[in-house]
This record gives sequence, structure tokens and C-alpha cells, in this order.
Amino acid sequence: MNSLVFPFRLLLCVGFALVARLAIADTAQLDQAFSTTDLQIATPDARLHRFRVWVAEDDQQRQRGLMFVKHLEDDQGMLFVYPETQIITMWMKNTYLSLDMVFIGPDGRVVHVAKDTKPMSLETIDSKKPASAVLELKAGMAERLRIGPGAQVMAGKQ
Repeated sequence: MNSLVFPFRLLLCVGFALVARLAIADTAQLDQAFSTTDLQIATPDARLHRFRVWVAEDDQQRQRGLMFVKHLEDDQGMLFVYPETQIITMWMKNTYLSLDMVFIGPDGRVVHVAKDTKPMSLETIDSKKPASAVLELKAGMAERLRIGPGAQVMAGKQ
């Protein structure tokens, strides 16, 4: 029995190392293509949640988004900034991770959250109300942190 424990532990360690390596590769790739910033979200339960996000500011960056990324930390995300307030539509083409899409109005308040989006889907996901930005987070984060309509998104450290 003990002779099986060592190979299993070795495989487990190799597996964790591969996941860590992929996460570093994803992060390095995103760091090269996008600028980063810190965001905070104040939720109605009087809690403040901090995120480190990559910023998609132009059409080319917004089209790429989190495509091909295989790992996000709980405090990471991508902020899509739009030049005009509008009904924003998104999709999950070539996106391997399920995401929560937090649609943000021009006043910084969350107007809608699309939870647990379907990876690789071409189905349209929309903001339901006019928005000027979208914050994509790892699926489940919005529910876990109670991020919903009315929450306040703030840039930088307050």
C-alpha cells in the first residue's frame, strides 16, 4: 500500500505545479496585453471587496477579453470600459472559464449581474439596462460576495 502513496503524491505535486504554471502563463499573457488597476466594490451588507483587474479599453482589447484564459484567482478579473453608456452585449466565445459578468452604470453602481455564464457559448448576454462597463469575475464570486444591483464599484484604493 505504501508503495502506491509515493507515486500518487508525486503525481499530485506535478499536477499542482502544472496548474500553477498555467496560472502564471495566463497572468503574464494578460499583463502584456492589458493595463491593470485596483477596484473595490462596496456591497449593501457594508463590506468592501478588493480586486486586481486587467482593463480592456479599446475594441481590440474588448474582443479578446479573457479568451483562452484557464485560471483566475478569486480577486482577479477583467474590466471592460466602453466610451458611451449603452445596453452592452457580451458572449463567451473561446472563453474556457465560467464567469460572473457585473454590468456597471455610469455612476459606478451595479445595474445587473449575469451569473455563472456558460464557457465557449455564443449566446448573447446583455446588461438589461444601460451600462458603461462590465467587470468579469470568476463564476460564483458575485453570489459569494453578495455583489448585485446597487453595489458601488470604485477605482483604486480608498
